Amino acid sequence: MVFPEPDYPHVILAFTYRGFQLAIEESEDNGLTVFSVWADHDRGTAIAVPGALSRREAIYKARRWVDQRLNGAPT
Repeated sequence: MVFPEPDYPHVILAFTYRGFQLAIEESEDNGLTVFSVWADHDRGTAIAVPGALSRREAIYKARRWVDQRLNGAPT
């Protein structure tokens, strides 16, 4: 039995924003570079941004995701 290579996250940037530890991951999908953001917080871990086409967009969407959670706004 042959096991496929696991898809390890390739974190390129991590920072704290308003108490959330955000980690930006870079991957490739059909030749296109895609960025996603994981958010670690006191209640666990969530995918804040499932896909963005640039680091700037990923950071913007991740900060917006955190702000919405802290302000109690519906998603």
